[in-house]
Amino acid sequence: MEPKLFIDGAWVDAAQGGTLDVINPATERPFAAIAAGSATDIDRAVAAAKRAGKGPWGRTTGRERAALLRAIAAGIEAEKDRLARLEVEDNGKPLAEAEGDIADTIYCFNLYATYAEELDARQGEPIAVPDARFSTRVKYVPAGVAGLIVPWNYPLLMAAWKVAPAIAAGCTLVLKPSEYTPLSALELARICHEAGVPPGVVNVVTGLGRDAGAPLAAHPDVSKLAFTGSVPTGIAVATAAAQDVKSLSLELGGKSPIVVFADADLDQVVEWVMFGIFWNQGQVCSATSRLIAERSIAPRLVERLAEEARKIVIGDGMTEGVQLGPLVSRAQYDKVLGYMEVGKREATLVTGGGRPAGFNAGYFVEPTIFTDVPADARIWKEEIFGPILSVAAFDSENHALDLANTTEFGLAAAVMTKDIERAERVADRFEAGVVWINCSQPNFLEPPWGGMKKSGVGRELGTWGLMNFLEPKQITAYQSSEPWGWYLKNTQNG
Repeated sequence: MEPKLFIDGAWVDAAQGGTLDVINPATERPFAAIAAGSATDIDRAVAAAKRAGKGPWGRTTGRERAALLRAIAAGIEAEKDRLARLEVEDNGKPLAEAEGDIADTIYCFNLYATYAEELDARQGEPIAVPDARFSTRVKYVPAGVAGLIVPWNYPLLMAAWKVAPAIAAGCTLVLKPSEYTPLSALELARICHEAGVPPGVVNVVTGLGRDAGAPLAAHPDVSKLAFTGSVPTGIAVATAAAQDVKSLSLELGGKSPIVVFADADLDQVVEWVMFGIFWNQGQVCSATSRLIAERSIAPRLVERLAEEARKIVIGDGMTEGVQLGPLVSRAQYDKVLGYMEVGKREATLVTGGGRPAGFNAGYFVEPTIFTDVPADARIWKEEIFGPILSVAAFDSENHALDLANTTEFGLAAAVMTKDIERAERVADRFEAGVVWINCSQPNFLEPPWGGMKKSGVGRELGTWGLMNFLEPKQITAYQSSEPWGWYLKNTQNG
């Protein structure tokens, strides 16, 4: 793959000519290079998107866009094995997880094709008003040029979460992938082009966040910003968006709790807790990284979890049977190891806590569990984005909810109990945008996804994701043959 940007339907060099290495996190060796985009390249890409939006693309129907979305899905399907392997090289996750991501990506484009078709039927839908002399209807128009900034933990899937609804809505877009995992976004650009997406509708600019992401967020011709990533960067994006009053959606961090009552099925609890924190190396914004267990079962549960954590197979994601790959980058590796050292001072280390034995290269860390974690501990309060589980015990339902909700985040939360009334009661009191009962992390593309507090603004997925890229336009018509009479009444009165 040549180090090029995709702008206006063509592969072009970065204006400043620079490149960045792409590192395989399992080997710490570069295996590809990408173009280092800059503000000049963002200007070119946004200009291309703006032109495309004013051309024939701006007059397409939902049905026409649906055909393109299905063609994109078919293009991904045809290359799913290669794309999954590319994600492993780029990101480090086990191949089976990457294959699941690609399957979800295909589903996402097909789902938004259906939503695009349904949008045609909703155009001009009537709205009842209390005055029969007027008729009111609503049309849905594209938000304009969309700036999409996506993270490295689910590279192609997170891109699909934004690209698919943007196309379905009729927007044009500039996609900025993470510099750590940019390759599948470039492949997506190629697949979109081959599927027949017109030039300028989809543009991809790779590069560092400060050089390409920040100019995209601040660009005056970008009407809609959709960002997934860290809270500090999200605040910077929101600040930039505020300067031009852009439409904005943010999916930020999390420190999600999983509350386990003593009556829960222990085998199921172990399964879901393990999945909730160790899937994708714990690099999941909604990871249930805080286990809040009823005191009577906490020691036994922690013992079981530690036993299972020690069985996890660590290694290169391309190796069959591997369950935990490397972290995505040196920076993330150093950050997670740093939190492990902090945890050793703040709480009781049960298992893990460092680099696994026998690994001389790669950003590998052990699945780690801390117990007796105080509520003011950094590992309890701060998002780590790694395979670290923090455990605390509770004595009552109110105590559990206090532990769960005392956080600046509010993305997700889970509760496990056989008492369904209690489960529903706790679910209602969680301060979170996504709640799971007797499970953790199942994610479907039809319901809304997003959080409260510092976990974000707005919702993605489902029809909520589509509405992110649409502007509802009210059209009201006076349909009476009688004169309105406002001017005459006012002049007669004096």
